[in-house]
Amino acid sequence: MRLLPFFKDKFLLLLLHLSCMAALAAFLHLTGYGSAGILLLLICWLLILSAWFGITFLRRRRYFGEISQIMDQLDQRYLLGELLPPSFLLEDRLYRELIHASNKAVIEGIRSLEQAQKDYREYIESWIHEVKAPITGISLLSENGRRSRDAELRKAMEEICLENQRIENYVDMALYYARSEQVYQDFLIQRTDLQQVGQEVLEKNRLLLIGNRVQARVDCPDPVYTDRKWILFILNQMILNSVRYCSEAPVFSIYTRKEQDGVVLAVEDNGVGIEPGELSRIFEKGFTGTNGRERKRSTGMGLYLCRKLCDQLGIGLRAESEPGKGTRLLLEFPISRYVSR
Repeated sequence: MRLLPFFKDKFLLLLLHLSCMAALAAFLHLTGYGSAGILLLLICWLLILSAWFGITFLRRRRYFGEISQIMDQLDQRYLLGELLPPSFLLEDRLYRELIHASNKAVIEGIRSLEQAQKDYREYIESWIHEVKAPITGISLLSENGRRSRDAELRKAMEEICLENQRIENYVDMALYYARSEQVYQDFLIQRTDLQQVGQEVLEKNRLLLIGNRVQARVDCPDPVYTDRKWILFILNQMILNSVRYCSEAPVFSIYTRKEQDGVVLAVEDNGVGIEPGELSRIFEKGFTGTNGRERKRSTGMGLYLCRKLCDQLGIGLRAESEPGKGTRLLLEFPISRYVSR
């Protein structure tokens, strides 16, 4: 609270006092009162008025200073009305009651929205678990059909397998997106063999990799402490992204390297690469970039989810790329997550 705005707010009151002082001085002068006495009276009035303004200003500044400190310490600032310091002024008490009533309505609205969001998320998770059953059934039927002696049937079953896998990937994205705000409630930090995880990701996408003639290798001798299921999902999204923008002779590498601060897990490809101006935006929600717009096969959600989950897991994520030569996505596990062999 500053002095000038305070006096601007009290301008009418100050003008009233000055008018009253002028009127009193004129009246006393007309009644024959001495100039010295009138001057002394006006000086006393000014001193008392100045003291009142000064005390009022200091008290109000201290009061609003306390409110500002409370506001700075609050994570949820709409709760300010519950913590306002007491005041003897009627105006402050009325404002406090009004803010309290308003905040109560806001809190009730927020709780209602949070409950609705929770119910919707639980429904989505339940629906996803239900829809996974027919997806698994289609996968099993397709696998059985691929063993047929009929070449046309085998080819059709392979195409169905690929499309079914795409559906499963999108369903997994929806599930992990629904859970991404409460990752801490779902993950289990344990010793994770990245070699196994990498091979499992390649096996899961075997038909897709074979169909695109991808040469892939995994060289991850350095285990870490992390959540295996979430890392599997993150690597899967990276592989799908690499396949989407692969070159005519695609080569993928999943490997680890030790660094002073921990272990880096890299997913490297020789695809079309990313423009320098777009590299910093690839983890933004819904961003598809030039490659995504040209190929019309990108949702802009895969890498966004990877970034979000890495932040929750305490893993660094960054990208390196050169147009026409490929892209390298790097997962940086801090030293606390590294398992010394």
